[in-house]
Amino acid sequence: MNKVFTLLVFAGVPVSVIGSLLHWPSVIMFVVYCVTIIALAAFMGRATESLAVVSGPRIGGLLNATFGNAVELIISIFALKAGLIGVVLASLTGSVLGNLLLVAGLSFFVGGVKFKRQKFNVFDARHNSGLLMFAIIVAFVIPEVFSMEMNEGKTMNLSIGISVILILLYLFALFFKLVTHRGVYQSEGGETHDHDEEPEWSKGKALLILALSTLAVAYVSERLVHTFEEVGEAFGWSELFIGVIIVAIVGNAAEHASAVIMAYKNKMDVAVEIAVGSTLQVAMFVAPVLVLISLFFEKSMSLVFTLPELVAMVSAVLLTVIISNDGETNWFEGLTLLAAYFIMGIGFYLL
Repeated sequence: MNKVFTLLVFAGVPVSVIGSLLHWPSVIMFVVYCVTIIALAAFMGRATESLAVVSGPRIGGLLNATFGNAVELIISIFALKAGLIGVVLASLTGSVLGNLLLVAGLSFFVGGVKFKRQKFNVFDARHNSGLLMFAIIVAFVIPEVFSMEMNEGKTMNLSIGISVILILLYLFALFFKLVTHRGVYQSEGGETHDHDEEPEWSKGKALLILALSTLAVAYVSERLVHTFEEVGEAFGWSELFIGVIIVAIVGNAAEHASAVIMAYKNKMDVAVEIAVGSTLQVAMFVAPVLVLISLFFEKSMSLVFTLPELVAMVSAVLLTVIISNDGETNWFEGLTLLAAYFIMGIGFYLL
C-alpha cells in the first residue's frame, strides 16, 4: 500500500501541474487533485507515525492531528479567498462529524474485530469530553442563538471574541496535557507501549517529508478549490454536501488512515487522541483562526452554522461522549458511530 501511495504522489503532483496549465476538464482535475491530496496525506501520516514512536502517544497524536488539519486549513484558506464561506463552514462541520463518527467509528470497529476489548486512558477520555462539550455545544451554539437578535456587524464581533477565547483555551489545554499534568494520569488506563519499536523514518527525514508534503498540498488545494462550482453542477452536489462530506474526507485523510492503523495495532491512546484531539483542534483552533484570517479577505466569516450543521455536530459530540467515557470500546460501538455518520451523510446529500 505504501508503494501505491508513493507512486500516486510522484505521478499525481506532476499531473496536477500539467492538467492545471493545460486547463483539463474540472471534473477530471477534481478527481486528480483529491487522489493526490489523499496520497500526500498518507505520506504525512507515515511521517507523524514515525514521530509518534519517538515522542509518545500524546505528542504523536497531537502531531498527527495538527498536520492532518493543516491540509484542511490550507484548503479552507483558499476557499475563503474565493468567497466560499458556506463551503468552509460546511467543511468544519464535516471535520467534526468525520473525526468523531467516521474516524473513531472505523478505528473502534477495525480494532474491535481483532481485539474483543480495547482500552484507552480514562482520564484523557473524560478530559476531552468536557472540552468537546464546551467547544461544540457552547462555542458554536452561542453565536447561532445570539445572532438571531444581532445585526451582521455585532455577530462578527461576537465571533471574533469567541475565536480569541477558543484559541487561548486550546493553548492552555495543550499546556495542561503536555506540561503541568504530563504523565500524571498515566496509570488511569490505556495500552502498554512497546518502547523498543523502531520508527519507519528518522526524526529529520520525517520532518522534511512533512514540510515538503505540506507545500505540495498547499498548491494542489488551491487548484482544488477552483473546481468546486463546476463539479457541484455536474454531479448535483450542493455547496453544503461538498463541504461536509467531500472536503472533510479529503482534508482529513491523514487522520483517517493513521487512526485506523493505530487501532489495528491496539494503540488506542494514539487512535483516540487523533480522532478526538483532531476534533478539538478543528473546533478550538482551526475554526477560530479561519474567522480571524477571513478579516483580511473581501468576505468575513462568522461562527454561525446552519441548524442542520449544529444539530449534527451536537449529536455527534453527545454520542461520542457516551460511548468513550468508560475508557474502553469494541467493534459494535464503532459500528454505532459509523451508522450515525452515514445517516447524517444521507441527510446532507438530500438537503
